[in-house]
Amino acid sequence: MSVSTAASAPSVCAPLPVLGRDVTVPLVTGGEVTYAALDYAASAPALQRVWDDVAAYAPYYGSVHRGAGYLSQLSTDLFENARATVAGFLDCRADDQVIFTRSTTDSLNLLAAVVPADCQVFVFETEHHASLLPWKNARVSYLDAPETPAQAVATLRRALGDRDPQAPALVCVTGASNVTGELWPVRELAAAAHEHGARIVLDAAQLAPHHPVSVRDLDVDWVAFSGHKLYAPFGAGVLAGRADWLRAAQPYLAGGGASRTVTRRADGGVAVEWHETAARHEAGSPNVIGAYAVASACKALTEAGFDTLVARERHLIDTVRAGLAEVPEVRVLSLFSDDAPRVGVLSFVVEGWNSSHFAAALSAEYGIGVRDGLFCAHPLVRTLLGTDPQSQGECGAPEAAPGEKSLNAVRVSFGAGTPDEHVERFVTAVKELVRNGAKWQYHTEDGRCVPAS
Repeated sequence: MSVSTAASAPSVCAPLPVLGRDVTVPLVTGGEVTYAALDYAASAPALQRVWDDVAAYAPYYGSVHRGAGYLSQLSTDLFENARATVAGFLDCRADDQVIFTRSTTDSLNLLAAVVPADCQVFVFETEHHASLLPWKNARVSYLDAPETPAQAVATLRRALGDRDPQAPALVCVTGASNVTGELWPVRELAAAAHEHGARIVLDAAQLAPHHPVSVRDLDVDWVAFSGHKLYAPFGAGVLAGRADWLRAAQPYLAGGGASRTVTRRADGGVAVEWHETAARHEAGSPNVIGAYAVASACKALTEAGFDTLVARERHLIDTVRAGLAEVPEVRVLSLFSDDAPRVGVLSFVVEGWNSSHFAAALSAEYGIGVRDGLFCAHPLVRTLLGTDPQSQGECGAPEAAPGEKSLNAVRVSFGAGTPDEHVERFVTAVKELVRNGAKWQYHTEDGRCVPAS
């Protein structure tokens, strides 16, 4: 029954229109082909609906919050309405704050800047670097990679049980892995955190574009995500959640907009009263168009219906997994299990191939854009590949030549704008490359594997 449902999904929900869907690219072997963008986990193409909304607003752009003119007032309303739209998209609590940032990385760095001074942070080694690295002002406990969702919960409970119960604590966890696409047990992890008096922040960068995210239902304290993965252009992200730590801390950036009043003191200095609202951490002129684009994407996905989008994506996942399973030389990377629920993100290695060489051939010979590397999740990829955790590697290609063993993997990712033809072409290309080899010669240039001229 489930197979039948997945197979019928495309007739129920066509791909959402995205920018670039008709772009053609040259092939090194001659001719051109429509580009197959299968790197959604890095940046998803912008929805046509979002681009149209931004274009319609652009002539009316103005400064926000402090302008008396009509366009400034219009832009202020649009900016604050975007905040309300995002709050609704995330099903935030009434007293939660929605702060616009540049990205998920920026959001988590903001949160890291406001955690109490004696806070202990718990983060799995499997996280994206945006979750692993920002906690400079806290005591960090890095947890070993779990082999199952249940083990993840048990590992967290054990770690939290050993902490100082009087000190504040924060758990940072992804909703869906940017390497394997596997869904993490967020609700269970949140329950474990709260049982031990800790708070939890959800990195939803890979989850929000594929599944509904409810702050209330998951019972998380904060959620962070990026617009550029949610089919919105421009550099905007979101941190949404509880206001108390945000209000108690000094502003993430000091400057205009964050300050309520600034006065001279008798000693010649200045006294500052900071805003208590989200503006406290939004100093400077905000990215109004970016915020509006994020809100437009939230509306578009909500109106399309996540149930339908998820069903169609499962069909695409099944197509890719079934095709790769027919190639013995391909090993799909999984942390929990091969049949674990996941979003449209899969990473793999090919026996006898350098991963950068394989990705270069997919691009140059088939017009397919994927990603190779360690995906800014170095400890996780090394764990999945079974390599030395201390071994060196880069987000891009290592210095290994085509055909030599590499320390990285290939990642294919897709979503609401992906046509069936793109994933079918990808599966065909993988089979042909493994069976027949590349049609062109490649070499390493500036750390990348590229076609020889």
